[in-house]
Amino acid sequence: MPEGDTVHLTAARLHRALAGLTLVSTDFRVPRFANADLAGQRVREVVARGKHLLLRTDAGVTLHTHLKMEGAWRLHRPGERWRGPAHQARVVLVTEPWTAIGFRLGICELLATEQEHEVVGHLGPDVLGPDWDLEEAARRLRADPARAIGEALLDQRAVAGPGNIWKSEICFLRGVSPWTPVGEVDDLEGMLELLKRMMEVNRTIGEQVTTGDTRRGRKHWVAGRTGEPCRRCGTLIRRSGQASGNLERVTYWCPRCQRGPAPAGQTTRSAALASDRPAAARPR
Repeated sequence: MPEGDTVHLTAARLHRALAGLTLVSTDFRVPRFANADLAGQRVREVVARGKHLLLRTDAGVTLHTHLKMEGAWRLHRPGERWRGPAHQARVVLVTEPWTAIGFRLGICELLATEQEHEVVGHLGPDVLGPDWDLEEAARRLRADPARAIGEALLDQRAVAGPGNIWKSEICFLRGVSPWTPVGEVDDLEGMLELLKRMMEVNRTIGEQVTTGDTRRGRKHWVAGRTGEPCRRCGTLIRRSGQASGNLERVTYWCPRCQRGPAPAGQTTRSAALASDRPAAARPR
């Protein structure tokens, strides 16, 4: 799923291309809005709120979209071949210099701009937004001190923007087991400050790079590296499902570098010992 930094970058690209332009035609390929027509309206701005995208027009209309797991926005010049199959397009916005197509959007709806609070008002402080408030984010996380930090960091009502990759990477960088209760996390504010710094760095590149190495297979400390040696200690990286609302999301962690609670049926110590490699095999 695209995370908050990717969504903010998408909003910035759409804003640069469309803001101030008049929509020549629109095509909404979702049943509820199939007859909607925004032609003649001028795009005022495109902004991100957490993982949500809000395109606002001068007529007081907002196009609210969410990329969910596989969504994407593409920009094309008139007559240019689309980089995506037409049957996956959910909305097409045409201006004279640009055509913007939203593919595989999880949410695509129109509403009055003054009603945006109905779709994004529940979100917590946005890590990359002008509303960021470190103390408020920490307060919301601590409101449920028994909740596992790996689960809490994905709750957009507490902190808007982080996703699975950021959750796993930040817990690793702070040496915290993702199953540690929020109330037992030392320096929660420090964790959130690091999260913001790293997401700010990544908001202009369109992907999450946490190691500083942009080469393929070198971008992450733990995310997506199941069974590979930890870049710090050589212990094999593990993965497990972790609750997140009504879903179960995959969590990656190093059982030696991240001491503390482990998934049900495991202990951090046994997981670390079982997955250790000889020191000679450990990467530097």
